[in-house]
Amino acid sequence: MKHQQTLMITQEASGWELPSWQRQQADLITDPAELLAMLDLPVESLPDALSAATDFPLRVPRSYVALMERGNPHDPLLRQVLSVADEMVAQPGFSADPLDEAEHTAVPGLLHKYHGRALLVVTGACAVHCRYCFRRHFPYQTHLSGKRWKQALEWLAARPDINEVILSGGDPLTLSNQRLEQLLDALESIPHLRRLRIHSRTPVVIPERLEVGLKALLTWRRWQTVLVLHGNHPREISPALVERCRDLRSAGITLLNQSVLLAGVNDRADTLAELSDRLFDAGVMPYYLHQLDAVQGAAHFAVSDEAAREIHAALRARLPGFLVPRLTREEPGEPAKTVLAG
Repeated sequence: MKHQQTLMITQEASGWELPSWQRQQADLITDPAELLAMLDLPVESLPDALSAATDFPLRVPRSYVALMERGNPHDPLLRQVLSVADEMVAQPGFSADPLDEAEHTAVPGLLHKYHGRALLVVTGACAVHCRYCFRRHFPYQTHLSGKRWKQALEWLAARPDINEVILSGGDPLTLSNQRLEQLLDALESIPHLRRLRIHSRTPVVIPERLEVGLKALLTWRRWQTVLVLHGNHPREISPALVERCRDLRSAGITLLNQSVLLAGVNDRADTLAELSDRLFDAGVMPYYLHQLDAVQGAAHFAVSDEAAREIHAALRARLPGFLVPRLTREEPGEPAKTVLAG
């Protein structure tokens, strides 16, 4: 029997209200001055932060800021979201489209790079703007205009060689359950699709997104659902996230995590080892540790391949193999990710 309609809004004494996660998503910090004040940080860096945020504005949930260390301008979580002057320095080899995604656009909103898989860009919205994001310059207005998913769904239906669809964005879990359900129902009607994969950072910054309605949406399906979280630092794996991930895993949803190796954030073996331990406690398996995509504005996060391999070797020496993510890089035109260390 098809699952019951998921609850999008809850009725309380004061009337109809949005779920907690949607209220948090609507009440984001977008002013660098407010962020610095909340963390008791000096305002000397404010002019650079404002200038660097012109094209890619600050966007961070208050629940994520609560995980940051007050008074620490070098906090690894803060570093991921606060714009800095380094973003405005052009670096050779860094571009607006580092993965040549424009070359792999089958139809607007759908990318086809790897055999048997296609990636659906379902939204341009994110619950947080990560400064290293490889899609910070992505032309969402081109991919999401008109009837939105119609062409992509028609393309998928006509390609029986595609057996897995990956929901990406933006962040697919910024969509309401109702909107997400409409999309999943349409995808489920395509008989040759056997797997659904969702990539999302939203639960890391707003754990409440992993609520009962979403669990129902993902479990009452004919396919196996894989949710890939994007956690980079052990402090991001909060008790609230651990509890909700365990609940999803108990419902049969496969949980993986992929990280980006970021200078000043997680470029130490002990940090990554703690991240893997916390993920496993939550029922989430470490999956990939990505080298930075060379996107314009993010060069200050880059870690050399030599240093990355040394960090990975130290990580292998500390952890059992199943907790060591593969060190990889995505390279344009290649049939799969390039494994730098397994």
